[in-house]
Order: sequence, then C-alpha cells, then structure tokens
Amino acid sequence: MTGQAAPPPMTEDSVPRFARGTRLQFDRVRETWFIQAPERAFLADAIAVEVLQLVDGTRTLGGLIDTLAAKFDAPRPVITQDVLTLVNDLATRQVLVHA
Repeated sequence: MTGQAAPPPMTEDSVPRFARGTRLQFDRVRETWFIQAPERAFLADAIAVEVLQLVDGTRTLGGLIDTLAAKFDAPRPVITQDVLTLVNDLATRQVLVHA
C-alpha cells in the first residue's frame, strides 16, 4: 500500500485554512470545542482553540502568531514554536491545508 506524501511544512508565510468539510465547532451539550472532519472528530484543547479560531484562510501564520503573542503577552518565539507544531500536526492529519 502506498502512503500519501506528507504536505510541505507550514511556515510563518503560510496562509492556513481548514480542509474541505473540516471545521472547528463548539458542542454546547458537552461544553467543549472539537474539530469536525469527514468521518472523524478531534477534541481541541484550549491552545488549539485559540489558534484555530484565528484560521480564516486569509491571515498568515506570522500574523496569527503576532495576534496571539499580543493577546497573551507571551514571548513570540514560544508562541511561534507552539503554533507551528500544532498547524503542521493538523496539516499531517489533513485538517489544515495551505490556502
């Protein structure tokens, strides 16, 4: 069986968007956020929710990182590492793609 090639890594210049049929959704009954994808779902932790709420298909990851660093008054290098790790993991899972 042939595996699918990994997507190119996202960088600060990348503009992520949700893959077709995939979205961030709040479950009111369970009071939790999750990522809804075709035939699967992922629970989203608090950090993922903060990042994914900013994914709009027009904003670069650099801009998203700047927004989060200002919002949380956190060091940009720390936010950068966390965001890039998260979005690249979600790209591998075919949740996010390059816009």
